[in-house]
Amino acid sequence: MCHTIANAFMNITELNSSLEAIIRKKEELSKLSYNDARYDDVEEELHDMEDDFNDNYGEYLEEVLAEVHDRICPDSDVLLPTAYLPNNLAGDEEELSHKEGVWVDSDEFPDREVRLVLIPNPTRLILSVGKNIKKEVWKA
Repeated sequence: MCHTIANAFMNITELNSSLEAIIRKKEELSKLSYNDARYDDVEEELHDMEDDFNDNYGEYLEEVLAEVHDRICPDSDVLLPTAYLPNNLAGDEEELSHKEGVWVDSDEFPDREVRLVLIPNPTRLILSVGKNIKKEVWKA
């Protein structure tokens, strides 16, 4: 069943909350060593959260990602939405590391490291080009 735009907008708050929760869990996991007794449990919780996120929002976000890819990086494959998430919650896109998100090939920025990253508050996709260029390419 396709998500309609209206249906997607009704769940934007939940989508944003889910994004935040997954990123917080990724932050928690990154602070644990492999030897920590909690590591496997936290990692399992993260994978369950990512699976639930893809089940609940994947179809909608994959359509969004396909449209963004067609417009910006048509030679790059669309991945699962959770692949585009950063490893921590930056204050805003200016604080976002240029190493976050999915590496894509962009005709607009040939021979540059270009990434797409899905961030919350508000839910949006940021195109990151090197350390200096960050531009919003979609907003929920």
